[in-house]
Amino acid sequence: MLTSTTIQETTGLPLNGNKVDQASLLQHLTTEGQNEASQGFDTKSAIEIARIINHEDARVPAAVKKAIPEIAQVIDHVARSLRDGGRLIYVGAGSSGRIAALDASECPPTYSTAPGQVQYIMAGGPKALASSVEVNEDSEELGQRDIARRRPTRKDVIIGLSASGRTPYVVAAVAYARARGAFTAAVTCNQGTPLAAAADIAIVAEVGPEVVSGSTRMKAGSAQKMVLNMITTGAMTRLGYVYENLMVNVHMQNSKLVERGIRILMSACKIDRAKAVDTIKCAGRSVPVALVMLKAGVDKPEAVRRLAKSDGNVRLAIEDHVLEL
Repeated sequence: MLTSTTIQETTGLPLNGNKVDQASLLQHLTTEGQNEASQGFDTKSAIEIARIINHEDARVPAAVKKAIPEIAQVIDHVARSLRDGGRLIYVGAGSSGRIAALDASECPPTYSTAPGQVQYIMAGGPKALASSVEVNEDSEELGQRDIARRRPTRKDVIIGLSASGRTPYVVAAVAYARARGAFTAAVTCNQGTPLAAAADIAIVAEVGPEVVSGSTRMKAGSAQKMVLNMITTGAMTRLGYVYENLMVNVHMQNSKLVERGIRILMSACKIDRAKAVDTIKCAGRSVPVALVMLKAGVDKPEAVRRLAKSDGNVRLAIEDHVLEL
């Protein structure tokens, strides 16, 4: 187990009696500052409040854009990890943890990933998704314990999320995972943070002070959601779970998703609905298998063989090539 002293030495985390010195960290964070654009916010009308928030929200994409080189590196690491049997594990607390949980939970229905491939660890556990258990985010010990239970290895990618970049729970978890050989990344909204120092690579989206000071569920939360969308969408696309711009690995578990699968096949193969429905039935309700059957002109066993050979990459299965990342 990593000690607080070890974490301090490797991340620059200022400690006071083995506890994070919150005052010295928070006073310099841009996400904790006051926003001049929202001065007198409590005196504004509803339309003025909405306009101020919208104006500030417009700054988020530009902040994320500056981090695209780092985001791209993480995309490739995640794609290689999942291809080689590893996992993507998010670690977060509060709003950041809830955003991580949302992204992880949406990967199986969107890309038919196995539940264990993209995971999340939330300070306070699952109950913290619906109620406030923020006290746990101050515990380095809990952060180390929770990530240790997942037994991170060199195959895995661990991404820590913290708007401030100083959450002890997340910093400790990332430091532990890195020490175990996992590739680690930080997603934060401040420069020069302990979380960035703890990780192999830092994705920093500096969105500036919030409209309501310190309410990082706002711009910072939006930035983190955008970054995670890019990471998982990019990784799944690199793995071939997207064909053209179509969600071909959709998991058809309800009527809406079944209809989506039918429309995807109709669009990709330029066929009518009856042909799409018949092919999906022949393919065992698998859109990727149906797509390879139609595009490559092969039967179901051959389509399955090609998909296995290409590690599920639909385009390479159609072309009968081997996936390389």
